[in-house]
Formats: sequence, structure tokens, C-alpha cells
Amino acid sequence: MKNNILSNRLIRKLAFSFLAILLLAGTGYTIAAIYFSNNYFYETTQRLHANLAQDLIDEKFVEASPIDSLGNVNKELFGDIMHDMMAVNRAIEVYLLDVNGYVQYSVVLDHDAPETNQRRISLEPIQEFIDNNGSNYILGDDPKDTSVKSVFSAAYFNKAGKEGYIYIILAGKQYLITRNQLFGSYALKLGLGASALTLLFAAILGILSVWYLTKNLRELVFAARRFQDGDLQYRIKDAEKSDLEGVTTTFNQMADTILADIDKIKSLENLRTELIANISHDLRTPLSIIQGYIETLQMKDQELDTEQRLEYLKTINTSGERLSKLIAQLFEYSKLEANQIEPVKEPFLISELANDIHRNYIMMAKKKDISLKLEMNEGIPLVFGDISLVERAIQNLMDNALKFTPIGGEVVVKILAGKDDVEITIKDNGPGIKQENQALIFERYRQMKTGQQGVGVGLGLAIVKKIMELHNASIRVFSRPNEGTAFTFHLPVYNV
Repeated sequence: MKNNILSNRLIRKLAFSFLAILLLAGTGYTIAAIYFSNNYFYETTQRLHANLAQDLIDEKFVEASPIDSLGNVNKELFGDIMHDMMAVNRAIEVYLLDVNGYVQYSVVLDHDAPETNQRRISLEPIQEFIDNNGSNYILGDDPKDTSVKSVFSAAYFNKAGKEGYIYIILAGKQYLITRNQLFGSYALKLGLGASALTLLFAAILGILSVWYLTKNLRELVFAARRFQDGDLQYRIKDAEKSDLEGVTTTFNQMADTILADIDKIKSLENLRTELIANISHDLRTPLSIIQGYIETLQMKDQELDTEQRLEYLKTINTSGERLSKLIAQLFEYSKLEANQIEPVKEPFLISELANDIHRNYIMMAKKKDISLKLEMNEGIPLVFGDISLVERAIQNLMDNALKFTPIGGEVVVKILAGKDDVEITIKDNGPGIKQENQALIFERYRQMKTGQQGVGVGLGLAIVKKIMELHNASIRVFSRPNEGTAFTFHLPVYNV
């Protein structure tokens, strides 16, 4: 229901937006049509009458002169000219200009008014018109109101030593007033007609376009609803071909990610169940031993001699140490897995660390009759990492090596310097690990059958893997049954 409401809201918004765009487009079209049709009329009028002024001079000024020898305007001649012109086109107004652009005479002007003889027309448009033979669309001053521009025809004359210009306004002021009145009505009709057509086409195109444009959106909403209802396998078909490619492909990727996360959560839950079961088993074993021996001591305290009592206490102590070590490993691994440990990386000498670890484990190895060797080249460079975490990783690998190496066996710690990193290897000659089990030994609390009763790898290797991940490194295992096992990882060389 909520998805339908959102979808309907979006469709309404798209429809209104589309309608607004069409209305604006229709208004813009109407204004543009009026503007360009107005210019079209003026340009057509000017092109059609471009030679009118020159034709007038050629016809009327052959025998008569517009200005007599005394410098007076031949008003009778201009009266006849204006009569002939107005008979053809009442919009035409004829003006006589001197070479400086001042109005000398026109029938349409009141020459009794002082300001009339002071009216001056800009000659630049006139000169440009004459130079181009009237081929360009040019607007000139209207002598009745020089702030108004109008289309014109103009020609230069020189008669009996008198020169000037014949300047003909092709659309006079009275004509423009009448035309504007009619044009306003025309524009209103054009605007209403364009608006009506725009609304009609908007309704048709809007419905079709919104339906088409929201097709992929509706499919996306449908897919989301199916996913919400529990159909986790549903995907949008041909998402990369959709108009909403970015959204549809993202939805499919998101669905895949969610499904993978769900599978991962299920897997983690299974591992957690297995982890709890394994931990419970290993915690129960030392606890049972401790509890059993304590009960024996309590029940047979008077019957046991000193040697037996010490043996019982030694067993209790060994089980307690094992229990304490297991709890410490659990605590350490939980912090690593929860990202509560931030590595403090710094340059340090891996050779010194290896020497320290070798000294610490030499006595333990002797007690088990195991030969512990340290092999490394001279001049091992500084490495960059968290020294305490690296030490912990090596100690865990050493504990495993000593645990699985038989009496009389050998454990070798090898440090090799490369160009960009230093290789650290801990190798033993114990029972080895089967190929199918090598990918599993780094999983948390994965128990392996090693041939030794009650011995497993626990969390030690899982902790090592987490430490390597914090150093953006990896650890590899090389092993064959009955040929021993070698664990190798690399640390980057510190470059000053």
C-alpha cells in the first residue's frame, strides 16, 4: 500500500512537471513566434520597397527639382509625391533630408512648429542601406519620434547643385498604432490557440510519456516488493538494458549482497555453534580433571602419601594452566575479531625479535628433546609492523611447532631478506597436515586429527591469521603427511 502511494505521488509529480514544461514551452513558442513574425514582416516590407526612394528620384526629379535655386522646398512637388504614395500605401511617409540628416520637409509634419526644423535623423543606417543597395535588414529613425525605429527606403540625390536624401518610412506611426491594435488581438488568439493545443498535446503526451518513463520504475518497485515479501531470489531481468540502468543494476547487486550476507550470517551462526561446542568440550576436559583430582584429594587425603599428593597437585596445576591459556586465547581472538585491537606499526629489527624468541623457547625445546635452530642472513633490514602482534604470531607458530614435533625432532626458524620484504618461516618435522585440511586450519577452533591423542590446533592459528590481516599480509602453509609443516609470512621492509 505504501509503495502504491509513493508510486502515485511520483507519477503525479512527473505529470505536473511535464505539463509545466509544456506550458512554458508553449508560452516561449508564442513569444518567439510573435517576435520573429514581426521581424519577418518588417524585413519583407523593406526588401519589397528597397528601391522605392531611388525610383521616386528617377521618376519625379527628372524635370522638377525638390529644391529651387533660392533653396526653397518644392512643396507642390512633394504634395504630388505624397498623394501618389498614399494612394498606393497609406503607411508610407516621405521625408526630404539635407546632407547632415536634418528634416527639410514632409507633408506629415507641422513645419510651423519650431522643433520640426531641428529634427535630425541618424545618417549611419541610411548610408549603410545605400552602400548595400537595400539588401540588408536595417532599421532607421522615425522623424516623428526619433526614439522609435522603423523600416525605411532611402536614396541620395544631387539636382541642380542641391543635394540631400529622400527618406521614406515604410511603416508610419499611425500604421504601427493600427497594426499593434490588430496584432494584439492576433497575439491573444495565437496565445490562446497555442495554449489550448499545448494542453491537449500535454494531456496526451503526458499520459503516454509518464506511463512509458515509469515502466522501469514500476518494475523496480515490484522487484523491491517481491524481495520484501521474502522472494530473495527475484532479480530485475536485463537490468543493464533498463532506462534506469544505474538503479536497477544497483538493486540486483544489493540483493546479491544481502543474500550473500544472509548466507554468511548463517555460516557464521553454524561456526559459532561449532565454536561453542568445541570450546565447551575443551573447557570441560581440564575442569573435569581439576574437579576429579580435587575430589580425590578430599576423599583420600589420609590415604595418600606425599609423592601421590604432589602428583595430583601437579596434574591439577597443568590442567589449570591449560584452562587459563585457552581462556586467554578466547579473549585475545574475540578482541581481534571485533576489531578492538589497532596495530601500532613502527620500524623494528626482526632479527632481534627472532633471537629473543629463540632464547625463550630453547629451554622448552630441550625438555622435549627437540632441536631448535635459528637461521638468518647477516644485515637483515628493519621491517614495519606492530612488534607485539608480530611477536604473538611467531609465539603461536612456535607453540604449534613444538606441540606437534615428536621427541628428537627439529624446529627451524628461518629469516630471509628480500628486496621489498622479509620472509619469516617456522618449520617442523612433525606428522604434517593433509592437503584437504590445509585450507581449514586457520578457521577458528578447527580441530584436526593429528595422530596425537587430545591435541588440536585450537585458536592459535586463527589468531595468527587475524594478526596478518591487520598487517595487510597473508600466511601460507606448506605441508605433507609425515614430512613436517612450514608456516611462512612476509613483513614489508622499512624504507626511510
